[in-house]
Amino acid sequence: MLIRKSSGIRSSEITPKDQYLNRRNFLAAGTAALGALALPSGADAMKLSGVVKSSYTVNEKITTLDDASHYNNYYEFGTGKEEPAKYANTLITSPWKVQVGGLVNKPKTYDLDELMKIVPVEERVYRMRCVEAWSMVIPWDGIPLAALLKQVEPTAKAKFVAFQSFYNEKQMPRSKYAGIDLPYVEGLRLDEAMNPLALLAVGMYGETLPNQNGAPIRLVVPWKYGFKGIKSIVKITLVEKEPPTTWNIANAREYGFYSNVNPLVDHPRWSQATERRIGELFKVKTLMFNGYADQVASLYTGMDLKKNY
Repeated sequence: MLIRKSSGIRSSEITPKDQYLNRRNFLAAGTAALGALALPSGADAMKLSGVVKSSYTVNEKITTLDDASHYNNYYEFGTGKEEPAKYANTLITSPWKVQVGGLVNKPKTYDLDELMKIVPVEERVYRMRCVEAWSMVIPWDGIPLAALLKQVEPTAKAKFVAFQSFYNEKQMPRSKYAGIDLPYVEGLRLDEAMNPLALLAVGMYGETLPNQNGAPIRLVVPWKYGFKGIKSIVKITLVEKEPPTTWNIANAREYGFYSNVNPLVDHPRWSQATERRIGELFKVKTLMFNGYADQVASLYTGMDLKKNY
């Protein structure tokens, strides 16, 4: 699927492929079985195989690869938008394991290639907006989070899904300036996590993820603000109670647990009624649930979405 983010930065023509690859340091992850995603070895971005175009793909102008990979939030590698692309080359993404456990019948620690054997990778087109009122349309490649959760069989007590990112001060020396508690943690309600739009992304634009975009595996939740998309995931835990989340810990007044895109709820310091897509000059009206109301509004029936922001 493609996913959308927005920003006030004007995009230029796509950077030539040879120049772009020289700036990237991606995952090398082995090869999956026939009919599933193959993640080839190598230091540079590699083409993904087994990609299936998702029914959720949207017909919108795609953000350039250069913009999408050079205007990022990844505080472990710097708080400036351009810093992650500059400093994330120190992240070692292979080998990589993801521990899945908690309130499940079949806990397991997965190698990345094992995860990719669950289902063929899907190409999704999402619209994803961050709190700074910038958005992009990005073709993310990955597997539905629900497919993994079904593998481990959540118990009846499981109500939420907690995520934890990789954290290593030696690989992330600029993390001391992050200003947030690390490792980064996030969470979803279980029914949110089971929605087919929730994606464990391992690639974008048909290639393996750049480090600055969350290599080798990240969460994408297109109806929520961008900070819900935790990067470089190493742990997924099914729990009974609402788990802590990094930005809610840092500032609960500004960042609620749900963090759904809701143009009717202003951030305390700015309006969220409009957004500017990166590469475009003018702002546009922000859509409820980022345009995915048909797919997700039923998850919040009866909830006060101003109180549960």
